Amino acid sequence: MLNDDAYNNRGYIPDADDYVDRWAEDARQFRETEAAIGRARLNTAYGRHEREKFDLFHPSGRPAGLVVFVHGGYWRLFDRSYWSHFAQGAVARGWAVAVPSYPLCPEVRIAEITRSISTLVAAAAGYVAGPIALTGHSAGGHLVARMLCRSAGLPGEVSARITHVAPISPVSDLRPLIETEMNGDFRLDEVSAAAESPALLQKNVDASVSVWVGGEERPAFLDQARWLARAWEDARLEVVPGHHHFNVIDMLRDPNSVVVKELTAKATGHGGQPPPP
Repeated sequence: MLNDDAYNNRGYIPDADDYVDRWAEDARQFRETEAAIGRARLNTAYGRHEREKFDLFHPSGRPAGLVVFVHGGYWRLFDRSYWSHFAQGAVARGWAVAVPSYPLCPEVRIAEITRSISTLVAAAAGYVAGPIALTGHSAGGHLVARMLCRSAGLPGEVSARITHVAPISPVSDLRPLIETEMNGDFRLDEVSAAAESPALLQKNVDASVSVWVGGEERPAFLDQARWLARAWEDARLEVVPGHHHFNVIDMLRDPNSVVVKELTAKATGHGGQPPPP
């Protein structure tokens, strides 16, 4: 269909399938190590669906706050077991990190996934005091951006704790996906796509926003990131040179990366401990 090639990441990334294998192995090693030393709470349910579970990774001391990482996969693929290691950067800076699974299309629609993530954020917030920061990749970038919109349904006391949101390579306007083969699973039309598009919705939470995208990504994803940054006046666009859709999230593993420092910057004044320098 018209936009299939525009939103095809794998076809333009060398050895794309190898990334998936590496993610799974790196995630397994990190998860097993953290569980062995008692710093991982695994398989916690946050809803009734069998996929509504999350893993929570703790730092060595009292958490300064909570980071939530929401994975991508075009709302159709993966679960939390591929992504555990992307908690490394924030955990090293003294924050707890929640990594969820969620129901997938075509079993559910994207609007239902948004509600699922809203439930997840509220549930994870009950386990960790202090500020909350959200980040997600691709479809996960869409989902964390949606949490800043009134229609996401986050409880007010949870929204008030959100300090920073960092969508990475997000899909911010879903309308172009109507003209893709994937829409057989999404079942989007103009109305439902617009209702789930953060770039078309008002930001309703007083949190800072940085939108990240790899400089070597498909033009459609560069556009999607720009659309969101332009739609929200207080959002900042960051283009990461030399990175594509699959490796731009590696910065979440580095405690000294700009994105991790921003996610974990506002612990003081919210009941947590200051992050390390």
